[in-house]
Amino acid sequence: MAIQRPKGTEDLLAGKAIFYRHFVDTAFEVFGRYGYVPIEVPTFEQTDLFVRGLGTATDVVSKEMFTAISGENLKSLLVGETVKPESRFSLRPEGTAGVVRAVAQNNLVAQGSAPVKLMYAGSMFRAERPQKGRLREFHQVGIECLGASAPSVDAEGIIMLMRFYERIGIPRENMRLLLNSMGDHTCRPAYREAVRTYIMDHASEMCDECTRRVDINPLRSFDCKNPDCQRVMANAPIISDWLCDDCKSHYNQVKAYLDAAGIEYVEDPSLVRGLDYYTRTVFEIQVVDGMGSQSAIGGGGRYDGLMEEIGGKSCPGFGFALGFERCVLALTAAGVSVVNNPTCTLFIACVDDTARSQGFILAQACRDAGVAVEIDHQSRSLKSQFKLADKLGATYVAVLGPDEVAAGVAKVRDMASHEEQSVSFAGVARFVSHGGVETK
Repeated sequence: MAIQRPKGTEDLLAGKAIFYRHFVDTAFEVFGRYGYVPIEVPTFEQTDLFVRGLGTATDVVSKEMFTAISGENLKSLLVGETVKPESRFSLRPEGTAGVVRAVAQNNLVAQGSAPVKLMYAGSMFRAERPQKGRLREFHQVGIECLGASAPSVDAEGIIMLMRFYERIGIPRENMRLLLNSMGDHTCRPAYREAVRTYIMDHASEMCDECTRRVDINPLRSFDCKNPDCQRVMANAPIISDWLCDDCKSHYNQVKAYLDAAGIEYVEDPSLVRGLDYYTRTVFEIQVVDGMGSQSAIGGGGRYDGLMEEIGGKSCPGFGFALGFERCVLALTAAGVSVVNNPTCTLFIACVDDTARSQGFILAQACRDAGVAVEIDHQSRSLKSQFKLADKLGATYVAVLGPDEVAAGVAKVRDMASHEEQSVSFAGVARFVSHGGVETK
């Protein structure tokens, strides 16, 4: 039996892989207008980074991380010995923790400097049950802004993300922006206790998971998919009633900026996102129709205490991430093609073997001039070469035979109009690059 790809992964074949590159390039182009620059961080980090940063009560840390111990450390564990934390590694389940670690380790936010704005793209890994729109290896694009606590940063990031979605082809009317504030260290402890007390009063109606983590992070119950828990939590205390004056002011300013930019949103007091590091602003963008339960295509929020949590100095932060696979579903639901065929501007067809050497040389010259060129490598008949050129979507076919080689010209056919023109070898690249016009 042939070896298959691991369950929960996907091969991005040529057409979809090209679209993925377009997806990332478009995101980076849009985000770059707002001052964001690329960063690349390791695919794996010390496990403690995610444990401390994301929170032990999260499903990501408690159930879904791919963690590895290798070599001599594995041998030590097998005989009952302990392994140092720095020898425990996990594949990244999300991008924020690694970027914040890099900012802290490299001291990228100097006192009094402008905030550092970073963007990234790559694979993330979660050991969860594969389903539509949810894979074990998936692709994310994200941004992080470190060093500024102003509500304008939050609003700017949300607007930027909406602009990207529109640019990539998701209609605005197909999207819904959910918005909430989770408070901060001043007001959230009292709110957590109110929710904890409420859950304990309704423990008999809640699932085991919600009652198990009620003391660790009771707010996680707002995310529970159990229908009974959802019914109970619908009447739980809401954070807006508990926000301190500073958090209320911050939240109101974020909304004012969004209003000024014409961005519509729905306030959702039950929105808590899936990770423990969020403070104040949280948001999520969902697709209204066509995606079922996996309707969220991106989201994020503010995390002013995360850098301290992982051992760095105090530094406010804001970020978001969007999933490529979820966006593909959203685009498909909107009737937008997510397959970009490989481009072939010119196909060089050789009548017989006597022309193949010159055809090969001409192909290299045209490629060096910036033209996408394909040639036949299997000694096909001329008819079969034209069929191949058509299959590849070639715009032009240059035909070379003994007479053409002797004269130093190629017969270049426009595959749409079927018009042919004799073009000198030296002029073929310019001819196809200028839409079928021979220039000097």
